[in-house]
Amino acid sequence: MDAAAAMLADHASPLAWQGFEGPRPRLVFGPGMVQMVRPDVARRARTEVRQQEAVPKDADALAAWLVEGQRDGESYEEFEIRLGRVSGDVPLTEREITEWSQKSRTNMIRVLSSLDWSPLFADWALPAMSTLTYPGDWVPVAPDGKTAKGHLETFFKRFERAWGAEWMGVWKFEFQRRGAPHFHLLSVPPSGTAGAFADAAFADRMAAFERGERSSKPRRRTVEHHGLGFKEWLSATWTDIVFAAIEDDMDAAEAETGEPDPRREHVAEHRRRHLGAGTNVSFEKGAKASDPKKVAVYFAKHGSFKAKEYQHVVPEEWREPGKGPGRFWGYRGVKKLIREVELAADDAQFVARTLRRLKSRTRIWDPTKDNGPGKRKGGHRWIKATRVVEVRRYPEGLRPAYSGYSDVIGLAGALYAAGPKPRRRKVRRPVRRFVRPAGFTVENNAPELVETLTRALLACRGEDVARVHRTEQVRQIVRRRRLDRADEIPLRMALARAAQE
Repeated sequence: MDAAAAMLADHASPLAWQGFEGPRPRLVFGPGMVQMVRPDVARRARTEVRQQEAVPKDADALAAWLVEGQRDGESYEEFEIRLGRVSGDVPLTEREITEWSQKSRTNMIRVLSSLDWSPLFADWALPAMSTLTYPGDWVPVAPDGKTAKGHLETFFKRFERAWGAEWMGVWKFEFQRRGAPHFHLLSVPPSGTAGAFADAAFADRMAAFERGERSSKPRRRTVEHHGLGFKEWLSATWTDIVFAAIEDDMDAAEAETGEPDPRREHVAEHRRRHLGAGTNVSFEKGAKASDPKKVAVYFAKHGSFKAKEYQHVVPEEWREPGKGPGRFWGYRGVKKLIREVELAADDAQFVARTLRRLKSRTRIWDPTKDNGPGKRKGGHRWIKATRVVEVRRYPEGLRPAYSGYSDVIGLAGALYAAGPKPRRRKVRRPVRRFVRPAGFTVENNAPELVETLTRALLACRGEDVARVHRTEQVRQIVRRRRLDRADEIPLRMALARAAQE
């Protein structure tokens, strides 16, 4: 990462920015992502200043709202509208979320490709894909998305309490065909048994107490499902988390009425089934996460995973305002690792064009490829990169105008003829990236691609640009020597004055 960034920065044009306002092209890359951006730094700084200046104004408006209060004969809605508390946008909690948005998918692919996975896969660790599901009758235990996210947060806390370390990895939120939510978690399963670290820590504290180094006798910390392996602990813990709320509700109802709750047998049966089939740990799927690109593509379920698009559609039980699933993905314990290099306009255009041509084709596995006599068939070959899009087809000669009507009758256009109904079909279109030039691409080894782009930039750069680059380097060396000499002059004068005295 650092070597690739240094290589590109050393050979980038010195005329990348000459002090003018406007977009400043930059190349941003991570372990598995290369992105071209053109931020306007000056405009962004002015926006931040305006936002900071608006904070006192908002505070004054809120204070006036609290002091003035509601007028006589004024409804609460009119009161909020008059004081500007209600805007035209629908609050986030009242929006109806029906599916996983394309913007969120793009952000997930870019972010997962920019994460530093070295802490997760250090010391030859073997990752695994863990699945956390819900029982057959899932609505009573997960009535909305907030409850399901609360279950996941509780699982993370119990993991840290049982294994002595924070859960580290990536999680994804999906839905089954029956509508029940479930989580996919990519992480490295801990070895040993649950609570082993707590026993070791307790033994150390007890030994210190017996030696007289501690004034009070230590207390043993209780761990749920102590002594179980990870798979057994995962199943038992997730079952306790899912059924905790409904069991507490039944206990409270029985304590209030003094009679057995009619839901007890039904919940007990679902709990028994869920304990045996509510979780899964697959090292085979975890082995596919060999680089950042494969992790991002697997979680996005692109390409061959189009048949599983139903997993991103929110069920009817969660489509009411305030019951949405919230975020569909997230990560914990890992941080972003990105480097950024500013480029000149000509260099940025060259890099964008190179990436555009490079990403116009993709490599696939062809089992029928002939590798010569005596060799096994099969190998990689390059094809044009395409994507599936939905288009509308109209009968020949009946395509409507841009207004949506096929014909206009009357001088004033008061009567319109209904347009023909189109047929919708899915077709393949070539993939076009870095058109602006801006965008990003996912790579198995992004730093290696950046080094290749740097060598291509040097090979294709004109003599005039190379001459400017050498001249600017000479100027920087001369300027640095002058600054060093200017720092030495006061020291020499002080030494000469001291010698005269």
